[in-house]
Amino acid sequence: MNYKSISKLFMLGFILAFMFSSCTKEGPMGPGGADGADGTDGTDGVDGQVTCLVCHSGTNMEAKQGQFWMSEHAVGAIAVDYAGGRQSCAQCHSHEGFVQFATLGEVLGDISNPSAWECNTCHGLHETFEGQDYALRLHAPVNPVFDNTLTMDLGGNSNLCANCHQSRRAEPGYGLEELPETFKITSTHYGPHHGAQGNVVAGMGFAEIPGSVAYPEQGSSKHLNQASCVGCHMAEFTNEEGGHSFIPSLAACNECHDADLDDYNYGGVQTEVHEMLVELRDQLIALGVVEGNDEDGYHPHVGTFPTVQVQAFFNWVGLEEDRSLGVHNPKYVKALLRNSIEAMEAELNALAAN
Repeated sequence: MNYKSISKLFMLGFILAFMFSSCTKEGPMGPGGADGADGTDGTDGVDGQVTCLVCHSGTNMEAKQGQFWMSEHAVGAIAVDYAGGRQSCAQCHSHEGFVQFATLGEVLGDISNPSAWECNTCHGLHETFEGQDYALRLHAPVNPVFDNTLTMDLGGNSNLCANCHQSRRAEPGYGLEELPETFKITSTHYGPHHGAQGNVVAGMGFAEIPGSVAYPEQGSSKHLNQASCVGCHMAEFTNEEGGHSFIPSLAACNECHDADLDDYNYGGVQTEVHEMLVELRDQLIALGVVEGNDEDGYHPHVGTFPTVQVQAFFNWVGLEEDRSLGVHNPKYVKALLRNSIEAMEAELNALAAN
């Protein structure tokens, strides 16, 4: 190829490149089109820091801890010394046991170094991060230990309490079509457990001995439907009551009952129930089911007794250790005690006749 041919090809390439670049260059922008329709407004988000600081500010945390240190839940001797390390008891008697139960559904084994309850015992991880999400480890209705086919629902956050504050045993005639004549008490610790308050509030799990007083319908208690564990025991902290002290708030009681009391004896319920508890206890002592005194405490005899007598003891010790003197569920408690007293009077009369 000669020099002229090469020059023509070079010039042709230059012209094509120039034409290509001219074709792809943007021209001036035309006039703008009409604005589109506005989008739908989204929901304003919650200010995360403000929500967190409602509870997690230093002042609030210290206040809650101060209240908690007033409570019996903070006493290691109650939580740990008695049963905190035993697998069968650690679920409620130690921090480590309860956390295992709440997260795994069981306690995996004996706890080698158990400790008392603390904030993190009941509070774990938040679920919704909204204002009423207190990060409680458990809040669903509870299947009672004495019969896990049932459901005990104390309402929302109060269900956390019911996991521990419930009976560990069924009453001696529970679920039986025909009551056996006798029942053997094998331990001086026999009874529902030391704090079956959940059963009392729910109106279930005690021995409903037939008698002159009708038992209220299960779940009908006013304190179950119109109040709550947290509403009474964790109301606003005033006068060294409520809040995280768990000491029942007299102010909350007076507000609900539109009263002006200086104790919890609304309508004389506590006086009446205390008298019935003493009467039933003395009957059981006379029958030989119970022994003890006010100074050292009372406990059942180990031995075999008529089943109805053991049922009456079950009711007496469970309601004695409920510690509310009937406040938790007045109608249910008074029916249990009055019918138990009538049954034990008949047992004493039969014993005297023989």
